[in-house]
Amino acid sequence: MTTTTPRPTTAAGAIGTAHTRVEGHDKVTGAARYAGEFPFPDLAHGWLVVSTVARGRIRSVDTGPVLAMPGVLAVLHHGNAPRLTTDYVGMLGVPDPTAAVFQHDRVPHAGWPVALVVAETPEQAREAAESLTVSYDEEPYDTTLTAGRPDAYAVDGHMPGVTEKGDLEAELAASAFVVDAEYTTPEEHHAMMEPHAATARWEDGRLDLLDSNQGATWVQSELANLFTLDPAAVRVRSEHVGGGFGSKGIRAHQVAAVMAARILDRPVRVVLTRRQMFSLTGHRSPTVQRVRLGADADGRLRALEHRSLNRTSTVYEFVEPAAGPARVMYDADAHRTANEVVRLDVPSPTWMRAPGEAPGAFALESALDELAAKAGLDPIELRLRNDPERGPVSGLPFAGRHLAACFREGARRFGWAGRDPRPGIRREGGRLLGTGTAAASFPAGAGPSTATLTAEPDGTFTVRIAAADIGTGARTALTLVAADALRVAPDRVRVRIGDSAFGPAMIAGGSTGTRSWSWAVTAAAEELRERLALGADIPPDGITVRADTTEALGALAQKERHSFGAQFAEVAVDPATGEVRVRRMLGIFAAGRIVNPLTARSQLVGGMTWGISMALHEEAVRDRASGGLYGADLAGYHIASHADVPAVEADWVDDPDPEDPVGIKGIGEIGIVGAAAAIANAVWHATGVRHRDLPIRPDRILGAGASDA
Repeated sequence: MTTTTPRPTTAAGAIGTAHTRVEGHDKVTGAARYAGEFPFPDLAHGWLVVSTVARGRIRSVDTGPVLAMPGVLAVLHHGNAPRLTTDYVGMLGVPDPTAAVFQHDRVPHAGWPVALVVAETPEQAREAAESLTVSYDEEPYDTTLTAGRPDAYAVDGHMPGVTEKGDLEAELAASAFVVDAEYTTPEEHHAMMEPHAATARWEDGRLDLLDSNQGATWVQSELANLFTLDPAAVRVRSEHVGGGFGSKGIRAHQVAAVMAARILDRPVRVVLTRRQMFSLTGHRSPTVQRVRLGADADGRLRALEHRSLNRTSTVYEFVEPAAGPARVMYDADAHRTANEVVRLDVPSPTWMRAPGEAPGAFALESALDELAAKAGLDPIELRLRNDPERGPVSGLPFAGRHLAACFREGARRFGWAGRDPRPGIRREGGRLLGTGTAAASFPAGAGPSTATLTAEPDGTFTVRIAAADIGTGARTALTLVAADALRVAPDRVRVRIGDSAFGPAMIAGGSTGTRSWSWAVTAAAEELRERLALGADIPPDGITVRADTTEALGALAQKERHSFGAQFAEVAVDPATGEVRVRRMLGIFAAGRIVNPLTARSQLVGGMTWGISMALHEEAVRDRASGGLYGADLAGYHIASHADVPAVEADWVDDPDPEDPVGIKGIGEIGIVGAAAAIANAVWHATGVRHRDLPIRPDRILGAGASDA
């Protein structure tokens, strides 16, 4: 039997109009289930045991008493766990051995997973895990990152380790104005609302994983490699995710759950505690950055050097590419950048919202502000005089660079023209007031993705794509994209995501998710419209088409593609208490075509709020006596609260990418870039004192005092 249904009809464009989240009702009513909430009969619960020493070897694991405790089913450790394959190339390159748990007796850092206790209930598992006795042979360790370490080395990450042109020392010597300063940022943690969780079950040799991740395809690929499985035998589902920020990839808890489920032949769930997340799910490495700038009498750069040193673990080499922004933002006759790392006995760092760009922009944009003060130039004018037409390192033309438009619109709306450039002048009661600005940029890339689109007999359309909505509103954006591509109203489109069974798709990361997925959805919609235009009847199981963007993405490599932005901040500093209050912030961005203004503004404001947190609050401190963190929880690790964010406004200028079928660039990360620098520059304007170390704590304000400038 066949059914004739109405063909797609032209509807008012959905892209660019504000839409509430299509899954919003399910989330606020509790109907949306997260990875740790799915009910299963015969579900067992795993609880990880982590090392209490910073380096050494496991001498023994005393499992006997624990196995005799109520409800305990198993204790996995390096002596009895299944062997994994670690020599492979994964979806994102070489695998991270951090996930290959229980494969050896070595302990590379405090908080390393040494065992998994599985029991009938989570309470029983936790009680038993806390009772497990693990003995160690301890070894000396080093967790301290400092400048000038002889064991630091330049490394090629996802971009070159070192780039250079021209004679840096000669251009610095010939410059009228020079800045040479060191900037530091601390260890920072993702601290998303939903803890990492995974539920694994095996059936007829096939693995099914309910997970909280940023890419079902990614996790599927890693698990297939680790356990030597056909990817078709692994299904990963991640329908709802309560935040990720870069940390929700392949982790120890997923692998441990899969191991336990296979051994026990029953479903096993492992949920990390907040404390465990501070050692098991990655973090942003601290950085030590040196920036040297030289400019002529007109403020045009003759020399630019940006060197960044970050800490990586002895397990996995991760580069925090903080020198990256200098390769895009400003050119000079002599231009040198370097990303360097040093291996220490700490947990492996990982991607964290705007990796590289967030800490790198703090250093670079603070240095630009210092140069502007030395040259007697307005900070915006200095940046506009050094706004290049081509990529300073790549040499490629920009596919749209509207940084100047962001600064001009931002300056108008912020009231920048009336600013007295002298620091320490404005006062309100006992507080010093200041304003600051900084530039922002983030790459606008895309990754190969597949999507299927089905015309249903009832006149609706179903999109299936292995996208991940980590709180960004991706489901809603894809609904609007599909509706416009099909020329129907959004209520006729259903979007299903977060399932590796839908075929490979780009991860939610690097601000590439919505762009990559929208490209695939648009391609599928165009093909489906062509088929429907032929007038064929729609059978009961619908008409389905599949699109793959792998070949189409080649055109993007011919130009330098970035989103840009201008950040503005006003602060009030109390010199008696050292308290810094951000009174208002404004961000204006050029970030491609905005699909859903409602959720886009939320993403940008969220990033700017994180910039407040980065500038004034966030700092994970390691205890040199133990190698672990002080206060590894959300009481000891401070983040911005509502009271810290009185007025934050985000908006954008027109900036479509003509070579993208939807014109998208990506907005998930650019909101944080430059925000901390704008605040730090505002603190200087208020007090006359430069703060080059984040966060700008009250004790640092009190210790520095205020200048007489």
